[in-house]
Amino acid sequence: MTGADRRQQIIRTIEQAKKPVPAKDLASAYQVSRQVIVQDIALIRAAGYDILSTNRGYILTKPGRVTRVFKVSHTDEQIEEELCAIVDLGAEVLNVMVHHKVYGTMEAPLHITSRKTVRQFMDDINSGKSSPLKNITSNYHYHTISADSEKTLDEVEEVLDRKGFLVRS
Repeated sequence: MTGADRRQQIIRTIEQAKKPVPAKDLASAYQVSRQVIVQDIALIRAAGYDILSTNRGYILTKPGRVTRVFKVSHTDEQIEEELCAIVDLGAEVLNVMVHHKVYGTMEAPLHITSRKTVRQFMDDINSGKSSPLKNITSNYHYHTISADSEKTLDEVEEVLDRKGFLVRS
């Protein structure tokens, strides 16, 4: 199999996957090193595909989706309520970002798409593995939200505002 053929197969594999595809799984499937997969992903991105790297693997973002960044603030106890409000509208929480006055902008991918992934995230937070990134900036943080339309993003904005989470800059 040529490199070009492998990259086409990788695109199809990631496209058809129901969950993020780890680089080690791709390396095993195509009998190459993980580093070759990382290089292939770079070439695929250069060809115009929007592939996101997460801690669980690669995701191909869906065409026709729109995004918007929301500045929000809430307590640790309200994290689940915030995330469920967003995914219940059919939107996806792509990331969390904070702007620290000393360290600058820090960002972590989330890719929360359903109540199931909200629960997984909450289990990770509640297990004590780490604390929410928002805690280093007195609860202020940003989310990039992806949805099928501007109308859905407007609905997300309305519900975040109604719940008192939205920060107007």
